[in-house]
Amino acid sequence: MGELTLKSNFKNNAVIPVKHTCDGDNVNPLIEMLNVPAEAKSLVFIIDDPDATGGVIWDHWVLFNIDPKTHYIPEDSLPSGAVKGKNSFGKLNYGGPCPLRGNAAHHYRFKLYVLDSLLKLEEGATKADVEREMGNHILSQTMLTGLYERKPEDV
Repeated sequence: MGELTLKSNFKNNAVIPVKHTCDGDNVNPLIEMLNVPAEAKSLVFIIDDPDATGGVIWDHWVLFNIDPKTHYIPEDSLPSGAVKGKNSFGKLNYGGPCPLRGNAAHHYRFKLYVLDSLLKLEEGATKADVEREMGNHILSQTMLTGLYERKPEDV
C-alpha cells in the first residue's frame, strides 16, 4: 500500500478556490483520502489556520470517528457517521477561510489522522479535546496546506 495521502481540488501550498471561503459559498471542498491503513479503526479530519490574528490557531472544521473505509468527503457534505466537533466560530459545521482583509495569505492546514480506536467524545468536542483523546492512538497522519488571502476592498 502507498503512503497516506490527502487530496483536494487545489494542490499543496496552492490557493484555495474562493467557493470554499467566506467570500464564496463557504462550503467544504472535495476531500480525497488515499491509502488508509487496513488496521485503522477511525479517522480524524481537522482544518486549522496557524496564521490567525493574535497568534492563536483558528479551527475551521473538526470531524472525528470517521469510518476508515471513507475515501471521499464530497463538497458541501459530511462523511456518513462522522462526529462533528466545535470550531473556533463556535459552530459544528465547516467554516471557510476568512482572514482579515489586507493580511498576507494565511496557511490552512487540512490534517488527516488515522487512529487505532474510536474516540470516546461527544458531538461538540473541541480540537483540544480531540487531540488529547488521540494521544497514543495515531497510526499515521498527513497534511495538505492551502493558502487564502482576501483582497482589500475597492475604495
